[in-house]
Amino acid sequence: MLVVVDRGTDKSNLKSRLVTVAPGLADADDAALGKLLENAQVVKLDHDRFVFHAGDLCQAFLILLDGEVRVQLTSASGREVTLYRIGPGGSCILTTSCLLSNEHYPAEAIAESDVEALAIPVSSFQSALESSQWFRRFVFDGFSSRLTSVIQKIEQIAFTAIDVRLAAVLLDLDRKGVEKITHQDIAVELGTAREVVSRHLKRFESQGWVQLGRGQVSLTDRAQIEALTRPALGD
Repeated sequence: MLVVVDRGTDKSNLKSRLVTVAPGLADADDAALGKLLENAQVVKLDHDRFVFHAGDLCQAFLILLDGEVRVQLTSASGREVTLYRIGPGGSCILTTSCLLSNEHYPAEAIAESDVEALAIPVSSFQSALESSQWFRRFVFDGFSSRLTSVIQKIEQIAFTAIDVRLAAVLLDLDRKGVEKITHQDIAVELGTAREVVSRHLKRFESQGWVQLGRGQVSLTDRAQIEALTRPALGD
């Protein structure tokens, strides 16, 4: 559950913070931005808590100020697939879609760290969308950019071999310095079953490309892992 941090937040400080994380708002008219923030509240959510569940009705338009949120689909059998992540300055396209269509959320979102966000009430969101060109541009630029990444994700799941996608995830984790991760966590990223990930990781290990430990995957032959991704990346 989202918790209000401070109902009396200094709007000038909030405006400065918002523009810092979302440069797309820098050109906003001061009066229009002030009106948007008039009824907005800073909310927080602890790590590993749900921002929303599938079936929930959208209560506000959120712009992330700090932390990271993972948006995912979960099947009836419990299989999960990550759709995208939201970082500071970002918003959720499912939230935008639900607010525009008055539909319920079709997926769920989880805080991957402690999160702070600006919560704009539905009425304020709708009013700004109707009256403010800069706000419409901010909302729909974010929507179109995120939609493109979701389509790319679907293409990868549908058309890219699992070992290629696994190699790409391992390289990304290595670049980020992530040392602890379970086979289940990787499966969620790939949209596949844990057993499939484990089988391919065992094969990578037998070829000397990775070293497996409890909750840990280390690259031992980065060049081979990179070579595996090149056909998919067009290198």
